[in-house]
Amino acid sequence: MSSPAQPSSDPRATDGRDASTYAALDLGTNNCRLLMARGSQSGFQVVEAFSRIVRLGEGLAATGRLSEPAMARTIDALKICADKLRHRRVRTGRYVATEACRRAANCAEFLVRVRDGTGIAIEIISSGEEARLVVAGCAPLLRRDTPHALVFDIGGGSTELIWLGLPTDEAAPPAIEGFLSVPHGVVTLADRYGGRAVTPEIYAAMVAEMRAALTPFETRFGIAARIVAGKVQMLGSSGTVTMLTALHLGLPRYIRSRVDGATLDFASIAQMTQKLAAMSHEQRAAEPCIGSERADLALAGCAMLEAICALWPVGRLAVADRGIREGILISLVPAPG
Repeated sequence: MSSPAQPSSDPRATDGRDASTYAALDLGTNNCRLLMARGSQSGFQVVEAFSRIVRLGEGLAATGRLSEPAMARTIDALKICADKLRHRRVRTGRYVATEACRRAANCAEFLVRVRDGTGIAIEIISSGEEARLVVAGCAPLLRRDTPHALVFDIGGGSTELIWLGLPTDEAAPPAIEGFLSVPHGVVTLADRYGGRAVTPEIYAAMVAEMRAALTPFETRFGIAARIVAGKVQMLGSSGTVTMLTALHLGLPRYIRSRVDGATLDFASIAQMTQKLAAMSHEQRAAEPCIGSERADLALAGCAMLEAICALWPVGRLAVADRGIREGILISLVPAPG
């Protein structure tokens, strides 16, 4: 096996490595994602990206532990990441894990295995830090002509909901006025309800469970009344939202530049959801922007999104194919000048 990558947090490295390449890794319940970038006048320029579905949290809801197959899949993906970090001579990076590692009883053992096998030291971040990074990564897509924003990220093991105040001054960052982390994600919901043959009754049960989990957030902040007054915009940062957008656009394959920054109206969301619900598992798997690895998660994500749209009928949402990794890079890459 090749020697493991040894990322450092010191950007002043003088051993000949390229100190201007920065890396961010997001290890979620479903995906392992790596983004590498260099500084530019606009902030940073991505030089390489990697994403692999690993389903680290598969079975976690039932056992409370990461399974051996899931850990093995994830370590294999992280070895690829380590090779890429080494190839790009990355010396400055932040590598984080979210809900699956927050919940798993054997996560400490897993992270030791990751460090021993890949050289990557992974940090488990809190749900609050996860929310902060999502907002930082998505902030450029938020309009400043509307005073509030509801941002959500439907993940594999949890869903983050963030209530923001938006100063009119574009130089001022959004203010997080509240956030909620719900322990429902596409993997955990599909594990419990099943994702292959989803009857209308099963789908309705998923919607109802998610809505019940989100209702306290509405009670606390009174978001619906502000929506009626036209003071709220919505932004979704999740695979569910980007998948539905790609389907709505009729893309023959997933094209990030077409999806990130797009707008998706609620009528189109309902139309795409009905289309997916009418398909068999095999038909969903044959869709190029879904594929066999996501086919059994698609309707769980749609059910969660439907609950969000029903509680907060903004009517449309901005679509973000960005989030934690971009938030990390914004904090790592020095400001131009």
